[in-house]
Amino acid sequence: MFTSLLIANRGEIACRIIRTARRMGIRTIAVYSEADRDALHVRKADEAVLIGPAESTKSYLDVDAVMDAVRQTGAEALHPGYGFLSENQNLVSACKRANVIFVGPSVQSMRLMGMKDEAKRIMEAAGVPVTPGYHGEDQRETTLAKEAEKIGYPVLIKAVAGGGGRGMRRVDAADEFVGALESARREAKSAFGDDRVLVEKFIQNPRHIEVQVFGDRRGRIVHFYERDCSVQRRHQKVIEEAPAPGINSQMRIAVCAAAVAAARAVAYENAGTVEFIVDGSGPLNPDRFWFMEMNTRLQVEHPVSELVTGYDLVELQLKIAAGGSVPEQDEISLHGHAIEARLYAEDPGNHYMPSTGMLTHFTLPDENDVRVDTGFVQGDEVSEFYDPMLAKIIAYAPTRKLAGETLAKALSSMQSWPVRTNAGFLARCLTAPAFIKGQVDTGFIDNQGEALHSISQTPQGKAAVTALVKQMTMFENQTSDNPWQVHDGWRLNQMPSLSRAYSENGETWRVDLQHDGESNWLLNCDNITLRAQDVRSQGEVVYFEINGTLHRAQSVACSDGQVTFDNGDAWWFGKPNPEATTLDAEASTAVLAPMPGKVLGVTAKPGASVKKGETLVVLEAMKMEHALSASADALIAKVLVKPGAQVSEGDVLVRFEVPPETS
Repeated sequence: MFTSLLIANRGEIACRIIRTARRMGIRTIAVYSEADRDALHVRKADEAVLIGPAESTKSYLDVDAVMDAVRQTGAEALHPGYGFLSENQNLVSACKRANVIFVGPSVQSMRLMGMKDEAKRIMEAAGVPVTPGYHGEDQRETTLAKEAEKIGYPVLIKAVAGGGGRGMRRVDAADEFVGALESARREAKSAFGDDRVLVEKFIQNPRHIEVQVFGDRRGRIVHFYERDCSVQRRHQKVIEEAPAPGINSQMRIAVCAAAVAAARAVAYENAGTVEFIVDGSGPLNPDRFWFMEMNTRLQVEHPVSELVTGYDLVELQLKIAAGGSVPEQDEISLHGHAIEARLYAEDPGNHYMPSTGMLTHFTLPDENDVRVDTGFVQGDEVSEFYDPMLAKIIAYAPTRKLAGETLAKALSSMQSWPVRTNAGFLARCLTAPAFIKGQVDTGFIDNQGEALHSISQTPQGKAAVTALVKQMTMFENQTSDNPWQVHDGWRLNQMPSLSRAYSENGETWRVDLQHDGESNWLLNCDNITLRAQDVRSQGEVVYFEINGTLHRAQSVACSDGQVTFDNGDAWWFGKPNPEATTLDAEASTAVLAPMPGKVLGVTAKPGASVKKGETLVVLEAMKMEHALSASADALIAKVLVKPGAQVSEGDVLVRFEVPPETS
């Protein structure tokens, strides 16, 4: 076994690899960009090396910089993690030339599986079922459009070198194809340096089921069973679980055998994942699944496979890289159920916009209840330069029902400010009736619609919950028995009643609270009335039920106001202020940058009339494209940015001639 390991990655996966390597007695070496100088993975490693500026193309994606760090530290082995250079053949070749062990497959296997078009041709030859589509070399727009017509809409455009949903677009009609193709190519070029695409049939009600495989130098291939990764947003996985819900033994045998055959076809070594698209319109059927791609690396969702099989997959990776063997297939068995949720720095209440900045207040769930893999702690900075994933929260239990309940409860206890997260959104996904029944496919989130957004997403709901929590906290903390000093809203010959006011985005929201029985309250705000039942407080935390949903809420003082945390959601209220702030007023006559990022495209032109919803600027942040559109019909006065410009949150990008009358 080697004694030193350089980890060519960052964030939670770097921390995850460090944890196992340290237990095995291996010295760990981190690499970092200037933006990550104080990052958690740097602090946890035995040694760390600066490899470049914040931009990933000049640091984490720079093979020469990574190999310089290898030579500088004398590292005997290199683990690429996932993303960045994990599937880069040049890095594998560089390691071989430097006599450094690469923890992963050979260049040959990576090359064969790394390009989706070539991989599909190999799978067809190996007898593995493949999704109908066009995987040819001709990349002309006219050729791709004709092939899409032959396949039949809807189709998927996918980056040949892609992954993680980037460079992928669903197209439902011919007149949408060219625009979607341009967008997919642009995103693929930015993410992977390769704008080639393939086109394949979009499977209705698709489920995404993948199989974890391992191979060793002796040519033995084994699987660690399947995972279901169907709950996705914008083709990015959000919730993953093992085993797949609703799978029977016949289907499991078929899909796992196909995965092993796929790995054997390319003489695969180390950890890999074979991904299949499955017809989810009915019961899972052994003749209704198709090869999608093979990821020649460790996957983000590997913890669920670890928990249901009892194997540390990173440890197995390191042992195989050092010449060890995979276990016998009959030694790998399934036990219980595991579900993982990806905690992202984003705001579901604001169109999932990425959220950056310092984690001033950041508490993760209790690790006695769930497994937490993270690259951040309170006080760390979330940068706009990298993927928005903060952590993975994983629950394990004897049954799927109990695992889901445990994970939802853990996510509801999450607190983060001022960086927003999707914790509350994830908890609602897990408690949705369709998810509980195992009725999931890749359209699950879109199909659920508003059901995944709580009453707390409205200003009235936020104000009502804040008022209730503040009132109950005062009850809990009162120190006097004098009835004249108790703030309980008592009225002579009337029901107890109280009133509170809060400011949000320049508007004042007044909440009237009235007792409705011993432990119930009526909350009225802007003519919207909510009934909170079974209200009780425990320390600073207040528990109650509204419309059948149990809430766990707490308010803390922050930034000249207060932040309320409720079932994983978070929002801020200030003191009542009848006038809008300068930024609010400006936002009504301009398009502002909602986050730091790079301008990819500008369609707005001075003097042009635009309609509400029309895209004016395309911004790239946290590896994703974001279209910024007109909030109302308007006349463009000035365009203040050009493609390629780097902008900060709040920067004015486009200014209107006059405030739109329809706003």
